[in-house]
Amino acid sequence: MSTPMPLQLRTRQVGPWSMNTYALACPVTNESVLIDPGADPETLAEMLSDTTPIAILLTHTHPDHVGALDEMRARLGVPVAAFDGPHLNDMPLDVDIPLHDGDSFTVGRYRLLVHHAPGHIADQVCFAIQNDGRCLVGDTLFDGGPGKTWSAEGFRQTLDTLRRVVLPWPDRTLCYPGHGPSFRLGDRRAQIEAFLARDHGDFFGDAAWEMGQAG
Repeated sequence: MSTPMPLQLRTRQVGPWSMNTYALACPVTNESVLIDPGADPETLAEMLSDTTPIAILLTHTHPDHVGALDEMRARLGVPVAAFDGPHLNDMPLDVDIPLHDGDSFTVGRYRLLVHHAPGHIADQVCFAIQNDGRCLVGDTLFDGGPGKTWSAEGFRQTLDTLRRVVLPWPDRTLCYPGHGPSFRLGDRRAQIEAFLARDHGDFFGDAAWEMGQAG
């Protein structure tokens, strides 16, 4: 029996913050989705070449991830799917398909599983490709640490997200973040577990997995 072709993943860095935008395309039906249209509409359109876009998906609503949303929505004429709020600074966001934790989104013959992952921002979600091992994690975590937080409460949410959402994923999970390189979760599991075991007090801000290690 032949092995099914994987869902195609295309990525480019866009905008002044070198944000990773992604496109996923079904090799069977040619349907595609654009994830996090941060900037550079021409680059985003090129990523979708030779496919039939069916939606724009957002991992969260920070400006570097949605800067070209309005233009790409107008160009593509497709619905926008995002977590069902609250969004950044209660910004008005015309969401056509509200997403919730545990939902799924179909791209051709494939399904994306939605994981709500608050901390960096309240509406952060991750999109895991079902039965695949790849997960688009937005700014939930990076190779070197978790996403930046702006309050002690946000940092505590991040710790909870890491424990409850991220660590249950298998070691083989390939994480594709909003900035920087992709990485295998199993290669960072011990560092994340050690990070979670330390007492960080009322910390918030930029963090690294090594933060708080005994000197």
